[in-house]
Amino acid sequence: MSSAIVHLAIPAGNLAETVKFYTEVFGCTLGNSEEGRWQDVNFWGNELTLHQSEEQLPSVRHDVDMGNVLVPHFGVHLTEEDFQALKDRIAKAGLTYIDEPYRRFKGDKYEQETFFIADPNNNILEIKTMKNPEVLWP
Repeated sequence: MSSAIVHLAIPAGNLAETVKFYTEVFGCTLGNSEEGRWQDVNFWGNELTLHQSEEQLPSVRHDVDMGNVLVPHFGVHLTEEDFQALKDRIAKAGLTYIDEPYRRFKGDKYEQETFFIADPNNNILEIKTMKNPEVLWP
């Protein structure tokens, strides 16, 4: 399969506050926008569009190997270096994790560290780093 950019549009609540979270905490850069209505964010090479909104998406917990996770959620796989840098920025911002960083599949080829965090509009993000990223799509 050839490489492609994923586009995801989500409700942002207060657009200015949510843009600040993605740029200052996550280190994302900005792209196209319509002032006060929506803003494109470079989400590690993918197009995340934040829409000014009144609503929040409901989330529920689903059982998986390590307990249960909030769904819906979205996220990204980062290099170990970028993952640690993001955790440092989260700590400096004084933010709280929904699910603290933890290791899954220890000793397995799919071993990874992952955490869950919410943006200002309660969109749930899962951020992870794979010990062996090449095993995902050989």
